[in-house]
Amino acid sequence: MVKLTVVGSISTDFIIETEQRPNVGETVEGQNLSTAFGGKGANQAVAAARLGAEVSMVGTVGEDTFSDDLINNLKENKILTDNVERVTHLPSGSAMITVQDGDNSIIYIPGANNALTATRINDIQNTFKESDLVIIQNEVPAVAIEELIDICFKIGTPVLYNPAPARKLSKDALEKVSFFTPNETEFSVLFPGEEMEAVLVRYPNKLLITSGSLGVYYHDGTEVKLVPANKVEPVDTTGAGDTFNGAFGVAWAHGMSIEESIQFGNLAASLSIQKKGAQSGIPTIEEMKGSRLYEKKWHIE
Repeated sequence: MVKLTVVGSISTDFIIETEQRPNVGETVEGQNLSTAFGGKGANQAVAAARLGAEVSMVGTVGEDTFSDDLINNLKENKILTDNVERVTHLPSGSAMITVQDGDNSIIYIPGANNALTATRINDIQNTFKESDLVIIQNEVPAVAIEELIDICFKIGTPVLYNPAPARKLSKDALEKVSFFTPNETEFSVLFPGEEMEAVLVRYPNKLLITSGSLGVYYHDGTEVKLVPANKVEPVDTTGAGDTFNGAFGVAWAHGMSIEESIQFGNLAASLSIQKKGAQSGIPTIEEMKGSRLYEKKWHIE
């Protein structure tokens, strides 16, 4: 069994379903309000665990009514929580998600996720040494992410960096990670004014640009390729990118090629958006194998 460590956010999602997003100063009627487990880090950890990896979660929650449920949810998904810390001075993270016609927009409140420190990352180096891959995002402090990238580079542990939400990135950090997976919006923020193809050529087999219903762009060392997404009718796209990243990481850690790993991630993401909720839609490996699009050559148990 491959070992993945996910360093990132653990949050509660508050989901509003509506037929129309309000303009400034406008009130509109919504159709439903629900809560769900979320946080990009937790979502990616759940995806990796459901798809057959041994997963350790590194993150921070508060000492509030949500924290026990957040940790128990990780445990129920067979995720190791020894490195999930509780803090008393901040509430657990949360997100307000508005869903209209299957597409979402999100306001994220970091809360305790902002309490993850570079010192703590440094203290748990052995966890990273024992991992086949470490997955990170931008819903925790930049200093912790930078420390993690430096440590993993020195010890030789590959890192998949999902830069969501987008924020300023050092070229040094990008050079040190194995995979960098922005979506089109994040790409435009991180590489303002640059053509996608030119940047893909600069980072072959490293930069994977997720483009929603189109698929994923990358450069294989010879040419730019688009690995097409699977065509489905979306119910809720919340967590699709997280599902892709977790699934890609599992596939690549199992020794699959980058293109095959993208295909595996695309299939997982396409299954996830056919259900409501970031984590409730994430497929298990059994559900993946039940799809007609699952390749028998993908030897993942």
